[in-house]
Amino acid sequence: MEERLKIMQEQVQVMLEKATDKNALENLRIKYLGRKGEINRLFKEIAQLPVEQKKTFGNKINQLKREIDQALNTRLQKYQTAKKQDIDPLLPGKKSFVGHIHPISKIFDELIMFFTNFGFSIATGPEIEYDWYNFEALNIPRDHPARDMFSSFYIKNDLLLRSHTSPVQIRVMENQKPPIKIMCPGRCYRYDAFDASHAPVFHQMEALYVDKGVSFGELKWLLSEFVKFLFGPKIKYQVRPSFFPFTEPSGELAISCAVCGGSGCSVCSNSGWLELGGCGMVHPQVLKNVKISTKEYSGYALGMGIERVAMIKYVIDDIRVFFNNDIRFLEQF
Repeated sequence: MEERLKIMQEQVQVMLEKATDKNALENLRIKYLGRKGEINRLFKEIAQLPVEQKKTFGNKINQLKREIDQALNTRLQKYQTAKKQDIDPLLPGKKSFVGHIHPISKIFDELIMFFTNFGFSIATGPEIEYDWYNFEALNIPRDHPARDMFSSFYIKNDLLLRSHTSPVQIRVMENQKPPIKIMCPGRCYRYDAFDASHAPVFHQMEALYVDKGVSFGELKWLLSEFVKFLFGPKIKYQVRPSFFPFTEPSGELAISCAVCGGSGCSVCSNSGWLELGGCGMVHPQVLKNVKISTKEYSGYALGMGIERVAMIKYVIDDIRVFFNNDIRFLEQF
């Protein structure tokens, strides 16, 4: 028994020298001082010794237990002190990563700020929409050729992923009497190839104003203020004639190319102009579909793709970079 105590004492000393962290010291304590450890095993073996040896070896085992416990505590204190001394409070702190707002979110925030300043309120709607709200109420019946330009994702015959945010306008006009002044930000879906200028998932912002005496001239004034706010006073704009089934007359907003200043380059296809979005007076049939009197009320609507606006403002030539989550791209905004 005495030889075993001596060997155990030497083993503990060697293992203490090898222990380099708190976990190693804890494992050593469990091995020798734990409930099922080596010290408790020695206490159980005392019962087999002669009576005259029990007291002697009992005292020696207790002494070894105290020595191991003291050695472990001393070693742990030294380790903790050494770790504290390794810290230099004069060293500069680690610089944490600073996140950046996504350019799509930045454009959304700017547009919401602009329209809010002119009295528009935010309206939202479901992304899974009925055919009535997405097309028919907007003066696009089932056999209308304009449906081809939307390339919609149909879930079943009368249900689809909305291809624009205009259904929100219909839902609001159905449930609210004029005056109506809303903006409709949101995500849209179209069955388009994912290339440099198209994406099957994209974002739109639309605005609608319906009240007594609303005119096309008021729409043109709002567009001029919008261009100044988003692109600066030096950018020129024009409203070209266009066609949309849900507006009459219809127009298309274009701005002078920010890259070439209107002289012509590859970005604007040498035209000097970049198309920004569609607009026009709300078609009388659309107002009739939502039970609004066309004799008493008129309205205008406008809409644009957020990715399109961001590409023009930040001179980006590929829409796919918005979806790549490349930190090198995002850090530029």
